[in-house]
Amino acid sequence: MKTNSTISSLSGASISRRGLIFTAGAAGLAAASRPYGAYAAGPEATLKVGFISPRTGALGGFGETDGYILDLARKALTSGLKVGDKTYGVEILDRDTQSDPSRAGQLAKTLINSDKIDMMLVVSTPETINPVADACEAAGVPCMSTVMPWEAWYFGRGAKPGQPSPFKWTYHFGFGGGEFFKAYVSQWNLIETNKKVGVLYPNDADGNAIRENLAPALAKAGFTIIDPGAYEDGTTDYSAQIAKFKAEKCEIFNTFPIPPDFAAFWRQAAQQGYTKMVKIAQIAKTGLFPSQVTALGALGYNLSSAAYWHKAFPYKSSLTGVSGDELADGYEKASGKMWTQQLGATLALFDAGAAALTASGDPSNKAAVAKAMSTLKTVTIDGPIDFNKGPVPNVSPGPIIGTQWVKAPAGSKFPLEYPTTENATDPNVPIQAKLKPYNA
Repeated sequence: MKTNSTISSLSGASISRRGLIFTAGAAGLAAASRPYGAYAAGPEATLKVGFISPRTGALGGFGETDGYILDLARKALTSGLKVGDKTYGVEILDRDTQSDPSRAGQLAKTLINSDKIDMMLVVSTPETINPVADACEAAGVPCMSTVMPWEAWYFGRGAKPGQPSPFKWTYHFGFGGGEFFKAYVSQWNLIETNKKVGVLYPNDADGNAIRENLAPALAKAGFTIIDPGAYEDGTTDYSAQIAKFKAEKCEIFNTFPIPPDFAAFWRQAAQQGYTKMVKIAQIAKTGLFPSQVTALGALGYNLSSAAYWHKAFPYKSSLTGVSGDELADGYEKASGKMWTQQLGATLALFDAGAAALTASGDPSNKAAVAKAMSTLKTVTIDGPIDFNKGPVPNVSPGPIIGTQWVKAPAGSKFPLEYPTTENATDPNVPIQAKLKPYNA
């Protein structure tokens, strides 16, 4: 997976079945009370689209908002997908992986072989996306995914740098190591530190991709990387890693763990005195959602994060027409919970899926849909997508914006606020606050 060319580029830079009808513009869905399969627009054919995500288990935070996104689409859309002079119904078959990679792959195979889906949408982490993408590639089913580092998707599935893409049916959009590099250098230079970075990278697809691609680029940018070595997901004792970070006086901490592992590590780091010397605690994959940070209590205040979508993004959904603020406010009103960055990411996947079906000219033709994905150029609520300009074939990169979890003022609706603090990967996103040291 590791190559000089990849590093150089970085340096340079639930199980229920549901029916849903959607369109790339303002056309769409039958009323919620209408039986599934009964379409007011009288479509000439019905397409089946699989949607796989982790709604329960260790990665359940990523799927927490899925129901709202699907319900939003049902209410917003009224008539079916119009492609040329034909109108198609689109039935979404949504499935929960329960955070199990083996289950993800099996769900994909069932949707492909038994349900006969025409296209797959899959979201959030290599544990979910890669087994689904592999099943689609093997079966010849077009698949679109988002929310994981593209290096872990592309190289982690067997592609080789400098060689033609081995993938014909699977496409991915969103952030990669290059975006993390730009965001982290931008964010970490906002506070004076000794530039020593203690990294806690797991022995999984995310951790290995970050270790082999991001860490060397950060080192070339002048940061000293202190890596005690890969650890296994589910580790419960981090005393050795904490001791090393303390001995090296690492004032910056960076990690890409599954959420339960970070919670265990950070509590132990506090007990053993490491958090007192940390000026920037930069977390990824964990701490993306309010519930995860709230569960840490005071230890969650001033954690630095990064957003692959934020309600401050100045884009609208091509599928529903909603803005970032409208999406976030609507979710908070409907759920009583604080908005999360996954809202925009999941909606962007539906934006992209609808655009690909429309661009295909014949959405019932799998090869035509895959070809449309390969050259797709559109704008989602997450920003522009352009598969013609990817760092590698089958990939369209996306932004990562520096953010921070801060304690909300007394009397606020929620205990936390989540302002943007830098915007190196998309200057169109406004900066909302100055980064605070972790122990401020």
